[in-house]
Amino acid sequence: MVRIDLISEEMLTNMTSYEKIRMILDGVKDGKIIVLEKGLSPDEEAKLIEATMVEISSDFVGIEMESYPSVDKRSIFSKLFSKPKNPKRITIIGSPNQIKNIEKDRGRISALISEI
Repeated sequence: MVRIDLISEEMLTNMTSYEKIRMILDGVKDGKIIVLEKGLSPDEEAKLIEATMVEISSDFVGIEMESYPSVDKRSIFSKLFSKPKNPKRITIIGSPNQIKNIEKDRGRISALISEI
């Protein structure tokens, strides 16, 4: 069987970047597919990739990740003079051994998942 953990935006908001990254890596190492309701910030994604590279071994081959962007409806002035919003709306993360194919189009992300 494949286990999918759906992580709410509320839970993610109460976690530090380190806690999010650790939760994701530990989950993927345990064979889970992680779905984040609110995606990671660009900085957090970079840190996740960096942490993944450090932990790659014969038992852990890395992660597959796909994010679905949010629509930014702010005015041009708001975009120029305010803090950037989190550009990711939903993110799917799993082991490349499990996620065989991820396709993204305008309205959906489709993942072909197999058992390890």
